[in-house]
Amino acid sequence: MQRLLIIAGLLLLIAGAAWPWLSRLPFGRLPGDLTIERENFSFHFPLTTCLIVSLVLTLALWLIRK
Repeated sequence: MQRLLIIAGLLLLIAGAAWPWLSRLPFGRLPGDLTIERENFSFHFPLTTCLIVSLVLTLALWLIRK
């Protein structure tokens, strides 16, 4: 558990340092992401982005455990 928390912390640190470059990636604006805009209201749910992130994390954790 300690090793997992250290790795997660390091990944968050790296992602935070690389955020200016990561924010230019098209994640969050992929086809299939839901966006509803009305007067005085907007809702954005990145459905496709969530599925891709889930798939990548599942594969990574599966490879780590194997």
